[in-house]
Amino acid sequence: MMRILTYNILVGGTERLEQLTTLIRSARPDVVGLAEATDADVVVELAKRLNMQFRLTGEGTGKRDWHVALLSRLPIIESTIHRRPAIFTRHHFLEVTIEGADGQPLTLYMVHLTSQARQGQRSVLVRRAETRELLRTMASHKGTPHLVMGDFNSIALGDTLQVSNLARRYIHRLEHNRAKDASLHIGQRALGTAVRTIVNSRSGGYLLDAIGPSYGKGGIDLLLNAGYVDCFRQLHPHEHGYTFPSSFPSLRIDYIFASSELAASLVSCAVISEGDGMSGEEASDHLPVLAEFNG
Repeated sequence: MMRILTYNILVGGTERLEQLTTLIRSARPDVVGLAEATDADVVVELAKRLNMQFRLTGEGTGKRDWHVALLSRLPIIESTIHRRPAIFTRHHFLEVTIEGADGQPLTLYMVHLTSQARQGQRSVLVRRAETRELLRTMASHKGTPHLVMGDFNSIALGDTLQVSNLARRYIHRLEHNRAKDASLHIGQRALGTAVRTIVNSRSGGYLLDAIGPSYGKGGIDLLLNAGYVDCFRQLHPHEHGYTFPSSFPSLRIDYIFASSELAASLVSCAVISEGDGMSGEEASDHLPVLAEFNG
């Protein structure tokens, strides 16, 4: 068996190393892909604690200097950092080939596609361009077992998106900030009041949830049309599988996609909400996804 986990650890996880270690270790992964791995020290320490090798796209010079990483208990054969600053908002993605549990090479790609939700349909087009470039790169492994995982900041066709839950999370955060700072800007207070009015009405919440998905479809269909298998949806056709935000799970944007050759050995796939007494909300704003394969 081989267990593969993908996890967005929220701007480096610098203040949450213990929580991240506990949650990841509880899943007993052989391979861990990390998005928002902006703090190289956290990656190094996680690898040490989990007794894994690691590869990292770079060392961030600021909290928003996005990077991805891959940790592996299995031997790493080779790795490549793909830099595409003209296409990828986050500039790069990671390709790592490991020696699989069956002794055969397995190539994994770790990605973090752009978010830019405020830009609406433009952000969708950017993610679709990023996905096309990703597919062009992965074409060299066509016909062999491989996978791509990470935070795609997109929802799949047919998946639901509870925008009203996200709005409630915004209100919760706003009220928390107000409790700490009574001088909260009047514009923020007014916006919070408006959002609260909308989500607390049945028609308002329904409208938000109905229009939200149109801004999420950023390339998942391209991967599916190319023959990649959505591991979670393959095994759970009717479950939400929400991965974000961990405090109010409302949408599924973290995925593991397997090539058809690898998907044939897929055994299980699950969203991890807690482990060894540690809740997902304590560790990051995303929940990790774990897939298990035979071999």
